[in-house]
Formats: sequence, structure tokens, C-alpha cells
Amino acid sequence: MNTIKIHFLGASETVTGSKFLLETPEQNILIDCGMFQGLKELREQNWKDFAFDVTKIDTVLLTHGHLDHTGYLPRFVKQGFKGKIIGTAPTLEITKIILLDSAKINEEDAERANEENYSKHHPALPFYTMEDAEQTIKMFAPAEKDTWHSLSEHIKYRFKYNGHIIGATFIELELYGKTFVFSGDIGRVEDVLLFPPEKPQFADYLFVESTYGHKLHPKESVSEKLIGLIKETVHNQGTLIIPTFAVERLQMLMYLLWKLNSEDLIPNIQIFIDSPMGNKVLGVFERFASWHKIPPAEFSAMKHRMNIITSYKETWETIDDPRPKIVIAGSGMVTGGRVLTYLKQLIDETSTTVLLVGYQAEGTRGRQLLEGAHELKFFGKYYPVKAKVDHMESLSAHADQAGIIDWLSEIKNIPKNTFLIHGEPTAQDVLRVKLKDTYGWNVSIPKLYAIEEILI
Repeated sequence: MNTIKIHFLGASETVTGSKFLLETPEQNILIDCGMFQGLKELREQNWKDFAFDVTKIDTVLLTHGHLDHTGYLPRFVKQGFKGKIIGTAPTLEITKIILLDSAKINEEDAERANEENYSKHHPALPFYTMEDAEQTIKMFAPAEKDTWHSLSEHIKYRFKYNGHIIGATFIELELYGKTFVFSGDIGRVEDVLLFPPEKPQFADYLFVESTYGHKLHPKESVSEKLIGLIKETVHNQGTLIIPTFAVERLQMLMYLLWKLNSEDLIPNIQIFIDSPMGNKVLGVFERFASWHKIPPAEFSAMKHRMNIITSYKETWETIDDPRPKIVIAGSGMVTGGRVLTYLKQLIDETSTTVLLVGYQAEGTRGRQLLEGAHELKFFGKYYPVKAKVDHMESLSAHADQAGIIDWLSEIKNIPKNTFLIHGEPTAQDVLRVKLKDTYGWNVSIPKLYAIEEILI
């Protein structure tokens, strides 16, 4: 008999900070290495040392490149990790972009906090630096999807296409003849950019995301909503600000707006893309064309229709531009990035509309706006919210409850246990009941820092 210990070091009873350590007799393997976002008590977890001796961890396997799945990597490496960080080639490209961008923001935020003296830490330090990120990137090792790769005599893994964002996969990990499946983030069957996620066929132990485990995405028409808001923006001579995630969501919005424009369904409005990270992600889409659905000619035409901002000087020129306009800028939960500069200047104007287009985690400015906050705090100061705030959940890159149930529908055996991860408690409990009712499976909701022992 072999003992496998599973350490739930993140994304347990919360949606962020994905980290799952499998301690085995042959290798210690970390699935994802994400950063906590949102609530202060969660963000404070980021500053703690890793809850296991990182020098004894052999391999990191990444499901995809999002910050809440990769953003802790530079801290992890700084604490002594010496092994390989493995993902699909596009996942590692996305991770590289995200880590370098995150490091730059961390450095700038620390510098600003010290200059303006609004941090309680003296001096304020960046969570990690550009140098830390660059050291981490040197440890990246790409692996092909759909192929079994050996880590040791009794351990092998395989990446399978999962939609969600470019490069994203679920992971099948075979340990001593038993199959452990980590869902990562499950994409949607009807996605503008990406192919439908593949489905696992067999699993002894399942680790399943539950972000939208309690609800179905609304059936609203994205096109009609965008057309209405754009016409309203032109009428008000205002600005439609869309805080957006740089990976997948930004490219999806660009494509949707290009389609509406090319079909003459929206007025001829200026569209500004202000996301240095998003611009780099466009390059990943171009290099890995087989991972998405958009033909190269359409992708090129889409890029040429947009005003792609490349400098901070252009950001201010865009803010000062009196014409009605659409501004798409990071970050999606309004936690950082260029969108803060636009909101700081324009959120107190009634002609401004803020359109939130994805999940807004607890404790983020996006969630505050969604819940009707009358003011927002940027860089130590409060600004009144006079802008109209709207929300479009149907653009989410996550499967909803029906999508999760469907994703599990081809599993031919009864898993010994299904662990619900990457969700808030209400979503997890609703999905737990739904899975039991639908499949009759044993379902667990692990707590943060719980350890589960499995005998094989």
C-alpha cells in the first residue's frame, strides 16, 4: 500500500489561490501555484511562507496561466523550489506575460505607496520583483497535450484541452494505477473564441471547480446588450469603460465589437484597448492558432479596427479625448492595472458607464461596484461613484452548474471521492447536493490547509 497525502493549500472554500500538493513516496507534485485575491484575510495568506518545505517539491503542473493559478510562483521559487514548472506551451507563454506584468505592478504599487506614504508598512515592499519573475520563467518546461508524460516509475500525467482560456487544460495524473483528475477551470461549450472542453472518461479521485456551481449563466443576448450600451454612450457623449481580464476576455470583447461593427450594428465609435498585457496575449493567439477558432484573416482585421494603446501618455490622451468612446482595460475585477486610471478620472461623471463582464470575487472593487458602492478607494483616496454600473455575466469563461454537470457526464466509473474546489461556500454546497442527486457520488468540500490521506 502507498499513502498519498493531498494538501489543500488554496482555492478551498474560496475561488482564488489554487494550490494542491500531492505528497507521494516517489514525487511531491504541486498542481497550480496561484495567488489569493479579494478579501484582505485571503490576500494576507500570500505573504506567508509556503505551508510545506518547497525544496522537497519536485514538480509543478499548471492547468492554465491565470494569476490565481500561477501568481505565487515567483515567491515559491524564491523560497527554494528547484524543479520544473510544466504546462502546455501557450499556458507557459500566458504565465510568462502575467508574471512579468504582475511583478511590474507590484514594484510600481510599492514605489507609489512609499512616495505617497499610504501603506502601513515602512517601507512597502513588492510582493515579488521583475527579477524574481524572470528567475521563475527559466524553470518553465512545455509539454504536449493528449500525451502521457512520466514523472517517475509509478507517476505520469496528461494535459487535456479544457477551453476557458488559450492553453488551458485539465490534468489527468496517474499515481500507482489510480487516476486523479484536476479540472482546473472548465470552459464553456458555446465559446466565442475557443473549442468546447474535452471531458474526462475515468477518475478515481476528482478535484472539480465550483465557481458557478450554484447558478446558470443568463441567456441574455450579448450583442443586444452591447448595442444598447454603445448607443447610450454615443447619445450621452460619454465613455463606456469595460474592466476586463487580459487573457481571453479582452480578445473575446474585441472580436464581438469587431463583428458588430463589420455588420453595421453599432455606431462608428472609437474603441481603445489599453492593456499592455492584453496586447501581448494577442501575440499568443497569433502564434497558437490551432488552440482557438478565429481565422487569421479575421484576427488581423479585428486588430486593425481597434486603437491599441502602447504608452501611458496615450492613456491620458484617451481620457482627455472628448469624443464618445469605448475603453477596454485591465484588470477585470478592478484590482489594478490601467483601468484604475480611467475610473479615477471618469467614475464621478454621469455620462460614464462601467460594464463588468465577469466574476467579481469578494473584496474586489469590482464586487463593490456590483453591489452598489457609492464611492471607491484608489491609491489611498475615495472617489464618488456617479457612473452607471452594468453587469454581463454571460461572457464568463467558466462553465456554469449545467456545464460542470455535463463536463462530468462521460466518466464511466464511480469516483471514490469528488472534492469541490475553487468556489465560495454557497456555490460549493449547492453543487455538492446537485452532484449527489445527479450521479450519486461521494462529494467532499475540503477546508483551506486540510490534508487528506489516501491509501492506494
